[in-house]
Amino acid sequence: MSPGLRILAVCLALLAPVAAFAQSEDVADAPSPAMLVADDVFLDGSEQLVATGNVEALFDGQRLRAAQIVYDRTRERLLIEGPITLEDETGRILVLADSAELDREMQNGLMRGARIVMDDQIQLAAHELARVNGRYNHLSKTAVTSCRVCETGRPPLWQIRARRVIHDQQERQLYFDDAQFRVFDTPIFYLPRLRLPDPTLERATGFLVPSLHNSSLLGFGVRVPYFIRIGDHRDLTVTPYLSTKTRTLELRYRQAFRTGRIEVTGAFSNDDVGVQSRRNRAYLFANGAFELPRDFQLRFDIEVVNDDTYLLDYGYGSKDRLDSEIEIERAQRDEYARAALTAFHSLRPGESNDTLPTFVVNGEYERRHRLTRGLGGEVRLGLLSHGHVRSSNLISDGPDFDPWADGRDVSRLTLSADWHRGWTLPGGILGRVQLGLAADAFAINQSGVTSQSRSVNLTPQAAVQLRWPLVRATGSGARHVIEPVVQAAWIGGENPTVPNDESTRIEFDEGNLFNVSRFTAPDRRERGLSAAYGLSWTRYGEAGWQNSLAVGQVIRDETQIDPGGGFAFSNSSGLQERYSDLLIAGQVKTDSGLSMTARGLFDDGFVTTKAEARGSWYNNVAKIGATYIWLRNDPAENRPGNISEWAFDASYRLSRHWTGQADWRYDVAADESVRAGLGLTYTNECVDITLSASRRFTSSTILVPSTDISFTVGLRGFTTKTRDQSYVRTCEK
Repeated sequence: MSPGLRILAVCLALLAPVAAFAQSEDVADAPSPAMLVADDVFLDGSEQLVATGNVEALFDGQRLRAAQIVYDRTRERLLIEGPITLEDETGRILVLADSAELDREMQNGLMRGARIVMDDQIQLAAHELARVNGRYNHLSKTAVTSCRVCETGRPPLWQIRARRVIHDQQERQLYFDDAQFRVFDTPIFYLPRLRLPDPTLERATGFLVPSLHNSSLLGFGVRVPYFIRIGDHRDLTVTPYLSTKTRTLELRYRQAFRTGRIEVTGAFSNDDVGVQSRRNRAYLFANGAFELPRDFQLRFDIEVVNDDTYLLDYGYGSKDRLDSEIEIERAQRDEYARAALTAFHSLRPGESNDTLPTFVVNGEYERRHRLTRGLGGEVRLGLLSHGHVRSSNLISDGPDFDPWADGRDVSRLTLSADWHRGWTLPGGILGRVQLGLAADAFAINQSGVTSQSRSVNLTPQAAVQLRWPLVRATGSGARHVIEPVVQAAWIGGENPTVPNDESTRIEFDEGNLFNVSRFTAPDRRERGLSAAYGLSWTRYGEAGWQNSLAVGQVIRDETQIDPGGGFAFSNSSGLQERYSDLLIAGQVKTDSGLSMTARGLFDDGFVTTKAEARGSWYNNVAKIGATYIWLRNDPAENRPGNISEWAFDASYRLSRHWTGQADWRYDVAADESVRAGLGLTYTNECVDITLSASRRFTSSTILVPSTDISFTVGLRGFTTKTRDQSYVRTCEK
């Protein structure tokens, strides 16, 4: 048979044990027949089968490649000459060797000059490898690393040297005897016994990447996380954090269910941070989501802390108002339902949790009915319910007197019915009509003398809207879409004399420009006649470019006055006067990674009331972003001074393996920095090294400025995977 012709030969000698096995076992459980592919296959006498030239043997999912395989029938052994590659049935474990002697099932035997490559991540090089029962690989005089090893004689960046390593392929674990961890072949520490999961195991009990931290508040310390695999669907991570000023235990528990999941994080600390004596501090956050029968969704989150500065001091979060909530929701094509219970707790200095709503209950239901006869269109029926209670039982609370009463408790029920109908008019103009009626009922406790304790009122409303979308395509392939919109609306009735508890913060933007009422809740409604107009332009480019610009304004027949006196809208809302501020918003996106978004409100003198802008640019080596925000001072929104802030964030790949990060937040109004951070990361195929530093400049009666420095080393292969191949080093030729 010519060497150039590959043949497929079924080895009778290798099939003999398979036939015997099939006689004694169920056929469905028998391994697949052994097969041999080679350039040349011949019998050497009556006892040896010889295969040479591009030899490939397959048995029970394993694939063996070699230069030559000799099957000795009398000894039932395979004598193999290399170079040899043996691949398991998963394709994630590859064994390389110079020569080998294995049994006929390739389950037991000896391989010399062996090397194991796991999941294309970890390499185990050994003088000799013994296979036992197809499950264990015993490696002697072993070096283990995930670094690229070149034939230059230079040692890898890191490696683990061991007298013996046992790889349990079934449990997917590596056991080391007399292990040394080396950096550039220099011993760093010694462990008589060591166990590590192999890279093919996604979740295994053991230590995770430790990190070093130095903080002006917490001192110098180390975090050593330990992951505990409780089962296929549960795990627990325990992280002791020990420093010169704190003893902390951090916990994270996760569990997956057939219909949902939960996650709980928390920490307990005993420290002497700040001017206070040694104390115990703790926090607990939990969240979960579950699928209920009939398409309902259950979600919950719990946020609890026993010290107002604990989250910021330890870097667990920046929230200054905690909200714990449980909700049930269902969204279908013609129906929406939601019910939620929320508990609030403020960590802000100067805010009293007694006079803030402690518990809030919300319910919402909406149903759509399409009318196929008569007027056509659709009818929307809705129900809104809301209630909140405060811990305070006082009508007024000390010097911070609120004419609506600080300790008030509010309940509200709203029923609504709306009819919507749209038409396409001549010239492509889209018309839409809306008619509706709403009934609001309020019950106020501890309301004071300036508001009603009970109130019911009806609100009729009507609106007509016209849109005229115009589309033009250019010769270059770009499309321009221009759409002018006008709307006339009327809302009858009067606002009841009830406190404004829900509509205290109004955001005027493109999302509510054409709402009939721009208040956030039905405890307030815009009354009388109003009109709104807007113009939007969007250009879709031929290569991913997209530009857009929108302009709009609201005009009313009279200024909106609150029943308690004064304006219904705050000064900075942009909606206080008969003519609202002019809303201008724009966006630019390019195929080169540039994105810019801006939005602003401008009064009749074209002076900015509110403005925000965000710009970002990214490519293969850089990510740069900047955000600016401007808010006019407004006592009604608890903002005594102007807010003007810049925030920058950037990441730049300095070279193939080095990446720098930076962020900075600057208060322009106060002319001082709020927060700044720098980071430097070295990444290759076998290690992640990150050094970062951050500084918080702000201070208050309970906060002091702080500086934090952290250092983390992660060994790729065991702790993280090398997904981005651009970080992998190459060997010089």
